[in-house]
Amino acid sequence: MGGLFGYHFLYFTALRNAPAVEAGLIAYLWPLLIVVGSALLPGERLRWYHVVGALAGLCGTIVIVSRNGVSFDQSYALGYGTALLCAFTWSGYSLLTRRFDRVSTDVVTGFCLATSLLSLVCHLALEETVWPASGSEWLAVVGLGLLPVGAAFYAWDYGVKNGDIQVIGAASYAAPLLSTLILVLTGFADANWRILAACVLITGGAIIAAKDMVLRKKTSAVAAE
Repeated sequence: MGGLFGYHFLYFTALRNAPAVEAGLIAYLWPLLIVVGSALLPGERLRWYHVVGALAGLCGTIVIVSRNGVSFDQSYALGYGTALLCAFTWSGYSLLTRRFDRVSTDVVTGFCLATSLLSLVCHLALEETVWPASGSEWLAVVGLGLLPVGAAFYAWDYGVKNGDIQVIGAASYAAPLLSTLILVLTGFADANWRILAACVLITGGAIIAAKDMVLRKKTSAVAAE
């Protein structure tokens, strides 16, 4: 509950108190923190290529989000601070989830329900309610609830418990790239060198971070032959 609710509370607080680009960039340090923090987990070993892959992904993200420039202003210190706490909250939640790999992913249902109730209380206390004005807006709200703020929590829980958490952390930098590509495909953004550079950095970083996994598969294939 602290991870799911805390992350979103801090994220939206950051966006309300700092420019979206800078706040989002700071908050998106969590994949790198996951990769580095994984060295503290039992049975995990941090290698140089995990860090290089995560840093390449971070650079790719910076290339995308800084297209209109990045400027850190001290007057937005509250927003920057909550964005940093947001990054530590999600990375900490993910690493701790790894420690409880025997707990069924079904428990996420209860965590999501509790997060929803806490979010409702905070919304009523801190924000102005704006109801969707059309059917398409209602569909968008339902879609967000079912997929990025619903099914994604289940997928993430299963992934960090059963997958290579260092590769997952590095590959997480694909999120801003995929969202940008969707904007390009739907005509809301133009393709340019930044997107190409981000593709190379993020994809290349994920491949570098997954070096062990790729080589392991090749070794297994050769042994089978």
